Amino acid sequence: MPKEGFVTSITRQSEDFSGWYNDVVLKAQLADYSPVRGCMIIRPYGYAIWESMQGELDRHIKATGHENVYFPLFVPRSLLEKEAEHVEGFNPQVAWVTHAGGKALDEWLAIRPTSEAIIADSVKDWIQSYRDLPLLMNLWNNVVRWEMRTRLFLRTTEFLWQEAHTFHATQEEAAEEVATGLECYRAVSEDWLAIPVIKGRKTDSEKFPGADWTWSIETMMRDRKALQAGTSHMLGQNFARAAGIEFLDRDNVRKNPFGTSWGYTTRMVGATVMVHGDDSGLVLPPNAAPVQVVIVPIFRKDEERAAVAEAIDRFQAALAGTPEGKAVRVKVDWRDESPGFKYNHWELRGVPFRMEVGPRDVAANQAMLVKRVDRSKEAVPLDRLAAELPARLKAYQAELFGRALEFRESNTFHVDTYQQLKDGLDGTGGFFMAPWCGDAKCEKQVNDETGATIRCIPFDSPDEKGKCMVCGRESERRVLFARAY
Repeated sequence: MPKEGFVTSITRQSEDFSGWYNDVVLKAQLADYSPVRGCMIIRPYGYAIWESMQGELDRHIKATGHENVYFPLFVPRSLLEKEAEHVEGFNPQVAWVTHAGGKALDEWLAIRPTSEAIIADSVKDWIQSYRDLPLLMNLWNNVVRWEMRTRLFLRTTEFLWQEAHTFHATQEEAAEEVATGLECYRAVSEDWLAIPVIKGRKTDSEKFPGADWTWSIETMMRDRKALQAGTSHMLGQNFARAAGIEFLDRDNVRKNPFGTSWGYTTRMVGATVMVHGDDSGLVLPPNAAPVQVVIVPIFRKDEERAAVAEAIDRFQAALAGTPEGKAVRVKVDWRDESPGFKYNHWELRGVPFRMEVGPRDVAANQAMLVKRVDRSKEAVPLDRLAAELPARLKAYQAELFGRALEFRESNTFHVDTYQQLKDGLDGTGGFFMAPWCGDAKCEKQVNDETGATIRCIPFDSPDEKGKCMVCGRESERRVLFARAY
């Protein structure tokens, strides 16, 4: 078991997970509340984590041939209403600008809940021939959805995100694009954030408004609830038809292109907190950590300070001597505070490794290395540590992923009856693989009576004949039920 940490002012996960989460986000200075209801202020440390995953996702997106663009924040009402199903799905969450410059507007403007409508109207002049396709665009922006119940990072009225929008000559090409988007999300979630995901298809009740179908990645938090971590949508020709987008194909026939969109948001900062954190605060994966190694100098006299500083300088020079070592993000905490205060500060912020360097360490040419995830301590020669740190960080990253995967697998259950699902949800909670007939009425009944939803139909769920746990009709395979954020 991990040793007791220095942080004592955080609600324990086992007592109140929601309270724990809010404590960590606020006290680790990831975000703060805004004067505007449901909005948040992202503080520097939280924004640095977002920038990390944003940069990694942007790298993946550009590697697939997409280009970054920007579209306006305001969407004319007439454009949003062209796709009736899209508007019906978003209308309760749309914020409208009705006045500007002291006068009522002739046409209301929606503050974008997403950009499909305005993009479709714009690209109709860009796409004239099959030679103009595929059109692969990506946006980094903010959107507004008027949420009734909000929580920092996880669900806010305004949030930051990435939204890709693409147009293709054929349905097959568009389907490949949906898979491309989901794979980008899987890579960032698993390889960068050490968060294991389940890939699958959303039910028709849960798909994106106006889409033909939606794929998603689903993750398990430490309280055993699900969080949708990313979605990729096959829009078919719906938005293209509504906007009048046509192109002349190779067969000399005018056709509507097939569209896709996919999105990934700042909620993944919250997911990183909830998947890896413990009762002492954040536990950050090294890839996403703004600081990977913090060095705490320990001294009492000026001569001790000078010797400690010289040892730290030698260590940093040795670390920077190799390409991998040069990339390690190191911070030396010279603040006029006690060592215990600094331990508390950086433990709360989830820095993967802490190095303590005092006079005795200098004499022995070593540092005391403390590993955040389990607080294990090890005296390591400085020269060896400089050479080993990149590998230790990679091992730490893999350890966090393995720990999260083991937690998810140990809290995923196969159930065959509705009562078993209810008992499991009201017990420890978790993910429940259960037979479902495919009828939306049974899906809604489960949600109304238990609060659980079908998170997805996992791609790796094998064909398995059974009986729907709700109505007893034939079921082709098991689907994933869980309570979710």
